[in-house]
Amino acid sequence: MADQQKKGQINIELPEDKAEGVYANLAVITHSPSEFVLDFIRMMPGMPKARVQSRLILTPQHAKRLMRALGENVQKFEAQHGPIKDIKGPEAGIPMNFGGPTGEA
Repeated sequence: MADQQKKGQINIELPEDKAEGVYANLAVITHSPSEFVLDFIRMMPGMPKARVQSRLILTPQHAKRLMRALGENVQKFEAQHGPIKDIKGPEAGIPMNFGGPTGEA
């Protein structure tokens, strides 16, 4: 089977339990001299506590490749769909209420 694959191709399997993905609306990135840690977090409105949904640990080289690939894909997306709004200032902080009304007891 390996001799049938073209040189440089990778056979990637996507298990059914991973195919749905996980939703995250916040990422926290930390690093050391040998690795980058990306924690993907889901924050819910009115909830004071958030949970890490997924964690990726990358070498610095792979983190740079990911950054480059993400940048290229953002450019392709914007070329097709228009600019992505870049939120700056205080509203760019952690979305504690997601811009909607706050809960009351």
